[in-house]
Amino acid sequence: MLYSMTYVVENLNVSAKTLRFYEEQGILPNISRDEKGRRVYSKQQIDWISFIRCLKETGMPLSKIKNYKELYESGNTTYLQREEMLMQHKLEVQKKIDESFKHLEEINYKIAMYELQKEEVMKNPDYNFKCHGMESKIVN
Repeated sequence: MLYSMTYVVENLNVSAKTLRFYEEQGILPNISRDEKGRRVYSKQQIDWISFIRCLKETGMPLSKIKNYKELYESGNTTYLQREEMLMQHKLEVQKKIDESFKHLEEINYKIAMYELQKEEVMKNPDYNFKCHGMESKIVN
């Protein structure tokens, strides 16, 4: 079964411009066309587009994605190289997740401080709001 560009755009949250760019860059090769000259995509190509988006949205540069694709096309002799690329990328993604979680904890702490002091601030406009060692005098 073949899928239209419209289907891909609507279901994979990728723009037609991006699809054409990936094709031009050789990241998405061998795109067929229907009898009217419109691009059509196989299930395998849709899976690849989804994987490209996964890698791209987790910070892998297109140059590395293209390198991964080229290694894949070289066959099983590059299996270990591809695995290593993905393991390295996984470590980088995990590091970003850990950093984001740390930042989220700090934001949650700040929100909790606001919640704890909200009633006092609302009752007393001159209350010294305290959070992270900082004080600010509420001014009307």
